[in-house]
Amino acid sequence: MLDSKVPAGPLAEKWSKHKFEMKLVNPANKRKFTILVVGTGLAGASAAASLAELGYNVKTFCYQDSPRRAHSIAAQGGINAAKNYQNDGDSVFRLFYDTIKGGDYRAREANVYRLAEVSVNIIDQCVAQGVPFAREYGGLLDNRSFGGAQVSRTFYARGQTGQQLLLGAYSALNRQIKKGKVKSYTRHEMLDLVKIDGHARGIITRDMITGKIESHEGHAVLLCTGGYGNVFFLSTNAMGCNVTAAWRAHKRGAYFANPCYTQIHPTCIPVTGDHQSKLTLMSESLRNDGRVWVPKTKELSEKLRTGALNPAEIKEEDRDYFLERKYPSFGNLVPRDVASRNAKEMVDDGRGVGKSGVAVFLDFADAIKRLGKDTVEAKYGNLFDMYYQITDENPYEQPMRIYPAVHYTMGGVWVDYNLMTTVPGLYALGECNFSDHGANRLGASALMQGLSDGYFVIPFTVGDYLAKLGSFAPVDKNHPAFEETRKEVEDKINTLLSLKGSKTIDDIHKELGKIMWEYCGMARTAEGLTKAKGLIQALKKEFWTDVKVLGENDELNMSLEKAGRVADFIELGELMVDDALNRSESCGGHFRLESQTEEGEAMRDDENFTYVAAWAFAGENQPEVLHKEELVFENVKLTQRSYK
Repeated sequence: MLDSKVPAGPLAEKWSKHKFEMKLVNPANKRKFTILVVGTGLAGASAAASLAELGYNVKTFCYQDSPRRAHSIAAQGGINAAKNYQNDGDSVFRLFYDTIKGGDYRAREANVYRLAEVSVNIIDQCVAQGVPFAREYGGLLDNRSFGGAQVSRTFYARGQTGQQLLLGAYSALNRQIKKGKVKSYTRHEMLDLVKIDGHARGIITRDMITGKIESHEGHAVLLCTGGYGNVFFLSTNAMGCNVTAAWRAHKRGAYFANPCYTQIHPTCIPVTGDHQSKLTLMSESLRNDGRVWVPKTKELSEKLRTGALNPAEIKEEDRDYFLERKYPSFGNLVPRDVASRNAKEMVDDGRGVGKSGVAVFLDFADAIKRLGKDTVEAKYGNLFDMYYQITDENPYEQPMRIYPAVHYTMGGVWVDYNLMTTVPGLYALGECNFSDHGANRLGASALMQGLSDGYFVIPFTVGDYLAKLGSFAPVDKNHPAFEETRKEVEDKINTLLSLKGSKTIDDIHKELGKIMWEYCGMARTAEGLTKAKGLIQALKKEFWTDVKVLGENDELNMSLEKAGRVADFIELGELMVDDALNRSESCGGHFRLESQTEEGEAMRDDENFTYVAAWAFAGENQPEVLHKEELVFENVKLTQRSYK
């Protein structure tokens, strides 16, 4: 049975009551414990800095050359908080409700309410660190709107919010590194989890410069390693983003939850060809002032594609502002899954724009006319410049071309209310876990969750676990489990290095990405998913028999790094397909064509699927075992989502 450990009592009192009831570690005893933090993005950096500030000994690990390289910097548009500075009707409960509804009622109420409750503290913390949030004329922090909300609650620093927040967390982390409370291991990749008597007690890493395989012991392990969007090869994630740490922990007993829930972001620069290795996200904040449209007829779209017309020559009456037309209450600020599906419908209808025809317009002409170019530039200038640098098109003079792309992953390692996985002593924070967003994440909520988990949740919950250990003794680094796990890692590396086939690792990764996008992407069917499962199984055999891994272990070896990550992506891809097949309903980012309303919206099956699907590893090449955590809704009513 899965025990979510959600505290009893009224929703608004659960977290406060739980904090009081948790056991504490005496300040003098905190320095006797060591905590390993894997990943140094917003969740990892904030957790490491907070825990070290409390007195714990912390080791951090990241595969980049600096924590500043973490992919959190790419979250551009903002961070949500229920401050209600605009006095427009926002509240903690409204943020909670919007998040539950935006996730299509597939998230745990207690976790989501805590996230909304803690959000108000996050902003204060970041301001105190010097994060340069935009301010309005009265001196208060400014806000803008994001999808799925009818209030303005998104705090921002131009189009660089993630980067500025990470600099704040990185500064706090650096302070602790200087004090000697944090030991930072850069260019180190976690390759396995070490368990002693069923508890997480260490990790095995590879020094990516020298190839040295190292063992690190600790009383608790925190996974803060982000999402698995690169299973699709093309995504908005940095190319190094991977699932390896989470997946290896999964194979050691940590359940993997809701893997089929993938967020497709509607505002990305369209694919231009097979030469691309990643896609570029244009912030959702642009939908505040940009209007999404396509021509009303296929004929006009064809003229745009061939260059016979330019966008400015399309008359207003010949434009279809389809989001404004279909969803008058929310307009261009509908949630991401809704905006993405509608963009796909326009393209499938033959009304796409751009040379490929696989794009829609995001037009700022009205905003520039209404606000002036200087105002628009002040709000979005760096985003406009980025678009210009990539496309050689000036968005001040012509509409941006956008199309949905894989972005955030809502599924992840299963955790209880304390953020602990099914392996005692192993925690998962931020995008690495599944907990707070259900089937679809609202914009500006990723930064909120990462910092919430790191600054305000894990310092309490990990302390409760450590206080109950009953011993302050160091972890025995000579325990046989370390050597056994280390040998398994070395054996896998040697197996990978022995592969001398004809296919490159990127060839296999691209093929996996095409399968996932085609059959487990924006729309899924039972027939397509069944086909995908067979294709992935065949691809797995091809990988282990015909891929070519170059070089040796004892050196900087990107070929070896990629090979291990792609091997894990292939196994994850099969589980994603299994999860999508099992969930024969539509909800949020999981859209089964067999389950839709007459108007083409996602149709849930609350009678049969109001649960978290948590999968347990059962052995190599064995079907995973499904465990269900039933979701109970006591404070919101399950209704069909509507943004009209």
